Amino acid sequence: MRHPPSVKIVDVGPRDGLQNEKSPVPAAVKIGLVHRLQDAGVKNIEVTSYVSPKWVPQMADNHEVMSGIARQGGVVYSVLTPNLQGFEAALRDRPGEIVVFGSASEAFSRKNINCSIAESIERFAPVVEAARAAGIHVRGAMSCTVGCPYEGEVAPERVGYLAGLMKGIGVQHVGVADTIGVGTPVKVQRAIEATLAHYGIDDVSGHFHDTYGQALANTLAALELGVWQFDASVAGLGGCPYAKGATGNVATEDVVYMLHGMGIDTGIDLDRLVDAGAYISDYLGRKPNSRAATALLNKRAG
Repeated sequence: MRHPPSVKIVDVGPRDGLQNEKSPVPAAVKIGLVHRLQDAGVKNIEVTSYVSPKWVPQMADNHEVMSGIARQGGVVYSVLTPNLQGFEAALRDRPGEIVVFGSASEAFSRKNINCSIAESIERFAPVVEAARAAGIHVRGAMSCTVGCPYEGEVAPERVGYLAGLMKGIGVQHVGVADTIGVGTPVKVQRAIEATLAHYGIDDVSGHFHDTYGQALANTLAALELGVWQFDASVAGLGGCPYAKGATGNVATEDVVYMLHGMGIDTGIDLDRLVDAGAYISDYLGRKPNSRAATALLNKRAG
């Protein structure tokens, strides 16, 4: 089995990871996390989102965080912008990439953003157009591509339908997301194959949650199809506010440990990545939700 020689990792911890924390995380701590991630060699960081603070209060400090980062050359700072108002607010903060999101599940779309899949795409179309006119790369996050908390299993055809809609409005790259972490390798491969009917392999990434402990297996399954870009969250931060029981994204430390053990390059220094995860976990008052980080921290302590 041939695997890609190198993998690009987008660390979504500062945005997707922290958005569900009940207590506010100060902007200075979020900035400190971004700095530690980039110092560890992470070249793609999802920093914040420009959504109504009424819906996601944790991201209300988006401008403060984006303007407080000491930017490094070669690092792409991405932000989530669900509508034109959000995009215009983000524009002054010079993001390197914007992210729009849609669901492969009709029920999840209605619960999450109060509209149908087709309506959500109509809403994103002017955002995508404005971003591309401004020379900003557009990534689309496709949620619930294998399972939905309301509908159960999601058919690959639904994933293909959403990918086609994303392609139609000019989204340049899509992430196949197992939002509630119910996917297993064959199901994930089917969702990716449905996406590859609309996008080339270089424009597809994997985004796997670890609710049932399948995220690393699903990452490997995606690698076997040639996927070489993945989202992960330092210290396994995150969850989903609309999916009861869904745990965090796969921990970046665990993905990096696995990839390095396979001889696949990530450009990331695992020890410094573990430090970044320990930093944010210490602030949150809990241990990192990463098996590799726990093992390495125990080894250090010993």
